[in-house]
Amino acid sequence: MVLRFYIWLMSGQVRLSLAAGTLFFVILLCAGCISVNTGDISYRNRSVMVQITNTGEPAQVTVQVTAYRIQDLHQQLYITADAPATILNGETDVAVPIDLEPGPYKLFIYVISDGDRKTAVIRDITV
Repeated sequence: MVLRFYIWLMSGQVRLSLAAGTLFFVILLCAGCISVNTGDISYRNRSVMVQITNTGEPAQVTVQVTAYRIQDLHQQLYITADAPATILNGETDVAVPIDLEPGPYKLFIYVISDGDRKTAVIRDITV
């Protein structure tokens, strides 16, 4: 019995089984995943423009923007808005309609997919 186990262990089948199991596990974890990053943020045409870079598969996401107005050294919640988007592999620009008055703002931007936050950034802008 011990001799059979030793021969099986030394034959290389164990390494092959471990390698195949590890590869299967990695493929299972990555299947259907998206990996997003938020790039440049700008304001034009009464919308916050969010540049999203996706290195995964195309996906349906929601981009949520919460704007805080900066005034007298404090911030006050101004508005929250969101927009659905389809992001492809590469860069996608998403317009989130928000009517901002002139002045400084702090924007909290979230990219949400299947109820999970994929990325979040905080940016300062002046309109």
